Amino acid sequence: MKVVILVGGVGGARFLLGVKQALGLPATGSAPESPHEVTALVNTGDDVWMHGLRICPDLDTCMYTLGGGIDEERGWGHSGETWTVKEELAAYGAEPTWFGLGDKDIATHLIRSRMLRAGYPLSQVTEALCDRWQPGVRLLPMSDDRVETHVVIDDPEDPDQRKAIHFQEWWVRYRAEPKAHSIIAVGADEAKPAPGVLDAIAAADIVLFAPSNPVVSVGTTLGVPGIRDALRKTRAKVVGVSPIIGGKALRGMADACLSAIGVETSAEAVGRHYGSRKESDGVLDGWLVSEGETVDVPGVAVRDVPLLMSDVDATAAMVRAAFDLAGVSVD
Repeated sequence: MKVVILVGGVGGARFLLGVKQALGLPATGSAPESPHEVTALVNTGDDVWMHGLRICPDLDTCMYTLGGGIDEERGWGHSGETWTVKEELAAYGAEPTWFGLGDKDIATHLIRSRMLRAGYPLSQVTEALCDRWQPGVRLLPMSDDRVETHVVIDDPEDPDQRKAIHFQEWWVRYRAEPKAHSIIAVGADEAKPAPGVLDAIAAADIVLFAPSNPVVSVGTTLGVPGIRDALRKTRAKVVGVSPIIGGKALRGMADACLSAIGVETSAEAVGRHYGSRKESDGVLDGWLVSEGETVDVPGVAVRDVPLLMSDVDATAAMVRAAFDLAGVSVD
């Protein structure tokens, strides 16, 4: 089976573990003899330059998680990390001080930045980094072009004014507390899908939306010209998994992002935001919501199942429910 998944960072990476297990693959590491082909289209709107290094949080979180090297307690960064460089930067008073880079993580960013400056596109850089981690999934950035998500907020230093800041500053430094008035993926309009993205969607047997942030993860990927059209044209069924349970965002601060674009924090509202391929210009055929929820998304088949990714087995069961809803079989 050829499976394509649109993902963000922590939640998307954990969902990918379940996809692999549902296909009979080892959750971490690679399986060279596998008949299945799994491609993750990863959001790069969170990417940012810091201290002269190109940071790709979602790509790295997926790579580390699938490669067995993630810090499981934090959900991001290396396991067994040390922070000597961070402490030295702080001693110099080097900004930004609110974004911490671990020593091992910096090695990844050094390799990436050196290759980017040498002219390699991000997709090739990612492939090279994955040679070490062997994630068992093809990780494709949504685009090789620079796309960065910015947020227009009330200025914390002058509430009567508004200013635009990088998503990472709003998310990490301010914990999404200043009200977001709009969210803009700078550069997305001019970006092109990375090589292999459109081909993977066209050849897929099923396309899944992980329960990642529908605005700044999946939504940013959908904003790259060509990707939405490819999803509408693919022969595969497109099934999304709700990141909202009981009117609450499971991870991060997706509710603040949804409010910024005028979408209610509910499984139904997010499903309607994605829309139906059949009855509108949307992108969904199926929508998984939490067990016991009654949701109506016109033109979309809705099924309620347990959605908590409490462990890999639970996540794999969720993925199998998505396969079933799409009418595809692993066997």
